[in-house]
Amino acid sequence: MRKLSIVLAALALGAVPAQAEVSGLSDNGFVSRNEVSVTAAPREVWQELVAVNRWWSGDHTYSGDAANLYLDPQATGCFCEKLPVPEGAPSGQRMGSIEHAHIVYADPVRGVLRMTGGLGPLQGEAVHATLTITLKPGSDGGTTVVWNYVVGGYMRMKMADIAPVVDRVLGEQVQRLGARFADGKEAAAPVN
Repeated sequence: MRKLSIVLAALALGAVPAQAEVSGLSDNGFVSRNEVSVTAAPREVWQELVAVNRWWSGDHTYSGDAANLYLDPQATGCFCEKLPVPEGAPSGQRMGSIEHAHIVYADPVRGVLRMTGGLGPLQGEAVHATLTITLKPGSDGGTTVVWNYVVGGYMRMKMADIAPVVDRVLGEQVQRLGARFADGKEAAAPVN
């Protein structure tokens, strides 16, 4: 039911439903490809893309709250998450943090953001993963947002089992980003 509401919201806000696929799969890795088209210009999409706390699902965070996410869009920056100090923690306990991915390439003019890191359950495995997000200008003034997540290496899970799960989660995030736009303008409130 929740997925249906996300798709309906995206359609109402001017986003074409995301296309998702595991475009490559072997015993050593997989490729997840997701895309969505929006009516906004690439410059506007970039600004929203790097404000990850506004559109990423809190269901796919360690803290349970997307407000704790941040992205520093420059080489050596990170897609990170703050872990607030829990209630009842000992005095002086510092908050925790997670680096979901390390930014290796950020070019807002060309519309390319690339980061390396195992997302979610892949973080604890011996894999190398690269997420490249490309903003392709459309002839109509809109943008096609393309995510390619390439994963390779050794993991204790079967690639064939985890690949569709990762693809589904990334597809949800692409759709949520797309739902932030209405008629080429940024939506007023986060999609939750």
